[in-house]
Amino acid sequence: MGDGGWVVSLDFPEQPDSWNPRRGLLCEGFFSPIYVLKNRLEENWCQCHLADQHLFQLLEKVDADLTEQKRQEGCLLCGGTLHRSDYDRKPRGGPQWDTRFSLCCARVGCRRRHTPPSVRFLGRRVYAGLVVVLVSAMIHGLKPPRVQRLREVLGIDRRTLERWRQWWLGLFVGSSFWREARARFMPPLCPKTLPLSLCLSFAVEERRDRLLDLLRFLAPITTPTAWKELVN
Repeated sequence: MGDGGWVVSLDFPEQPDSWNPRRGLLCEGFFSPIYVLKNRLEENWCQCHLADQHLFQLLEKVDADLTEQKRQEGCLLCGGTLHRSDYDRKPRGGPQWDTRFSLCCARVGCRRRHTPPSVRFLGRRVYAGLVVVLVSAMIHGLKPPRVQRLREVLGIDRRTLERWRQWWLGLFVGSSFWREARARFMPPLCPKTLPLSLCLSFAVEERRDRLLDLLRFLAPITTPTAWKELVN
């Protein structure tokens, strides 16, 4: 894999037509026969989503819309007009983004910064949000040799993958956002398999708009204020 592309092939075996990756994963975890779920996830999520330039453009447009929506609301502190005040952010992982959209109050004496939710950035994570979500989902249940190959293909350090895994299973699960949001899912999602169970619930392997729905769902935790609860 080069810096400019995300063409991934992990050569997982074909699964039977009757195989359903959602059956049992939402509640049973990886101690069930559906452990062999990797072929569909790796091939589709990496090759389709992580190399989808149209998806990257769509996510940037959605972020622009979220920023405009926040601008029209005005300053939450004083009611003043908000002006664009973007800052540099260059996430790793494929998308060639270089700016985090943000706003600043124009009223003298306030000047408060308002950074809207984002579907591109997951808080202060160095990697793009969709990379953190999809790669974290893919490594569930993989044996060490497979994880090693995935790391080499995607160029992500082993310690980074472990930090992501601990974050999903610890700080994310314990956050006020998840304690409230988990009630929306029926059947309940298994917290031990996050974010894979979340991805399967949104059916993100099927179409890019499903992935967009998932990133919109996570957008409330991407603001600086909300992110404070999700870091050590």
